[in-house]
Amino acid sequence: MKTSKLLRRFVPYYRNYVGIMVMDLFCAALTTVCELVLPLILRYITNIGMNDLASLTVRTIVTIGGVYFVLRIIDGMASFYMAYTGHVMGASIETDMREDAFAHLQKLSDNYFNNTKVGQIMSRITSDLFDVTEFAHHCPEEFFIAFLKAVVSFVILAGINPLLTVIIFVLIPVMAVSCSYFNLQVRKAFKKQRNHIGELNARIEDSLLGNKVVRAFANEDVELGKFNRDNQEFLKIKRETYKYMAAFQNTIRIFDGLMYVVVIVAGGIFMIKGLISPADLVAYTMYVTTLLATIRRIIEFAEQFQRGMTGIERFTELMDASVDIFDEEGAVPLQDVNGKITFRHVSFEYPDDHTPVLSDIDITIRPGEKVALVGPSGGGKTTLCNLLPRFYDPTEGEILLDDQNIRKVTLQSLRSNVGVVQQDVYLFSGSVYENIAYGKPGASREEVIKAAKLAGAHDFIEELKDGYETYVGERGVKLSGGQKQRISIARVFLKSPKVLLLDEATAALDNESEHLVSESLDKLAAGRTTLTIAHRLTTIHGADRILVLSGSRIVEEGNHDTLMKKRGIYYQLYTSANIVDQAAE
Repeated sequence: MKTSKLLRRFVPYYRNYVGIMVMDLFCAALTTVCELVLPLILRYITNIGMNDLASLTVRTIVTIGGVYFVLRIIDGMASFYMAYTGHVMGASIETDMREDAFAHLQKLSDNYFNNTKVGQIMSRITSDLFDVTEFAHHCPEEFFIAFLKAVVSFVILAGINPLLTVIIFVLIPVMAVSCSYFNLQVRKAFKKQRNHIGELNARIEDSLLGNKVVRAFANEDVELGKFNRDNQEFLKIKRETYKYMAAFQNTIRIFDGLMYVVVIVAGGIFMIKGLISPADLVAYTMYVTTLLATIRRIIEFAEQFQRGMTGIERFTELMDASVDIFDEEGAVPLQDVNGKITFRHVSFEYPDDHTPVLSDIDITIRPGEKVALVGPSGGGKTTLCNLLPRFYDPTEGEILLDDQNIRKVTLQSLRSNVGVVQQDVYLFSGSVYENIAYGKPGASREEVIKAAKLAGAHDFIEELKDGYETYVGERGVKLSGGQKQRISIARVFLKSPKVLLLDEATAALDNESEHLVSESLDKLAAGRTTLTIAHRLTTIHGADRILVLSGSRIVEEGNHDTLMKKRGIYYQLYTSANIVDQAAE
């Protein structure tokens, strides 16, 4: 992205800090004035000393020294404000951007997360924004100071010797043009660095989360090899970055030396010819030194500037990720939900591969009805369930809840009335209590314990080391599969939704755990419209209706007895499952 476009996206973040920014620039002006006064003082004293030494009294010198000391105190106070309050402003802007990025992530659909590595996302909302603090503070400050010094220095230098000033200032745009190439290369190199840090984070995360698999296959050396290749690639990118940075800085040093040569040679010649006095040449040299110091400071800031711009660019790329699922204009909250669900000619295909997953699904589920979804793997069962809480939107057709199109109601009210229990239970790092309470933020302890009892989880929770305050570990690793599943059910009990989606909730459990969890699920499903994706078909005998999905369509429909008499796909799946179960026994 162009720098101008990125700055237009970034500048609005200063809106809440205009007062601080104005004060910061005022302080920058004060420090600049204090710095530019010294050459004028020395020029004044030198001129008097050379032309009329007798008129230079101790009182005059002490007065000048006192004025300069006061200016230095003002300079110190202004510098403190810039260093403290200015940096806090930068950190506040970084915080605001991170909040916006995280809020935007909450709005993105499953499709985005399915196609983006978590390590890359983490990098964009953490390390990529670290340099924004320095950028947000120093960018306006440094350029404002540079502008002031350039203008004031030009005016003063032109007043001393216009011809020499023109020669000096002609070199500055030549230097800028010469450095622009390296500056661009540094920006590209920083972008490569940021991208590769994301890949490196993704590699580390993948290896650490899969550490049991790594150890089970004794593949530690394989993982180390993959990490080392990525790590060495990162070193290669950093080498390239430092090469262009060195070339960039060396170009500046060459022009820096060239300007001093011009001052020494041209200034010396002008002094010999009487076009400039020795005192003026000393002052001139000091102002040129100040000007060059400012240019060097801007050059040093250029690295920070490019880091900041790279962070802003990657932040902007994240913020530009399209929000596919959102509240449409005029969306209203769901009220008094009964649980009637209607799929009206619904078709769906994933946007990245356009493979049809569901085709012309047309069903109505009555309030409180228990419906089971069965069929071969890949038949669209999970996708059908994911469409109801709008994790995705159908490609064609519409879905209604209590005869209201779910796209016309607010996402918050829709998802508040739909509870999901999945096979792959996710528990947050924290206590058992916190994980159950997640189902209803602000719930009382009595409500949490009641939900745990309903889910059949209270007894085993009480037996844990710290009871409800027991730390469950990352992703709940300290608990068994059955325990995690019952906690997730308790979480849904606390939420108390009108519609329940059970996505193979007992598929990964042993027989004893499956029995306990099934009892909890039966309690949870009572009085609720329930869609169950069945892994073990023996668990759905009591379903009011069974839908068989195959080839993206509903090919059979009825209760268990009806479908068994048809001797179709359901019959084949059921008998095959029985054979497998008997063989396992």
